[in-house]
Amino acid sequence: MIKIIVVGKLKEKYLVELVNDYKTRINKYHKLEIIELKDSNIHDEAKEITKHINNRDYIISTYIKGELLTTLEFTKLINDNLTNGNSNITFIIGGSEGLDEEILNISNKLMSFSKLTFPHGLFRGILLEQIYRAFKIMNNETYHK
Repeated sequence: MIKIIVVGKLKEKYLVELVNDYKTRINKYHKLEIIELKDSNIHDEAKEITKHINNRDYIISTYIKGELLTTLEFTKLINDNLTNGNSNITFIIGGSEGLDEEILNISNKLMSFSKLTFPHGLFRGILLEQIYRAFKIMNNETYHK
């Protein structure tokens, strides 16, 4: 399973539709779960995040200082972890304060999508699109560039 743990709820209808569209597309390839947590202070958010993680999860936290990957490197990361027996790949998107050190420390990978800052809801859509693109590549299916 792929889990995406996010702090904050989507309010804009167009972003809800974007996320639902990609969730439906991804579920054709692999089970996807999105867990929305309430905005709080960074330490309480960390406690809530850890409740949804188990010891077999491969944890990828989104972090501005994290590693930048190409699409093919991202695809390989997903493919390798799904075929290496990890029960879940868990992506974590923090709230407005970012992620607590506790979460950064338990992460297997810290990943940045850009040096730019994106609105929270839009970034969720970008992450889902890249996961979908990775499955298209893994299945040798065409997808627009």
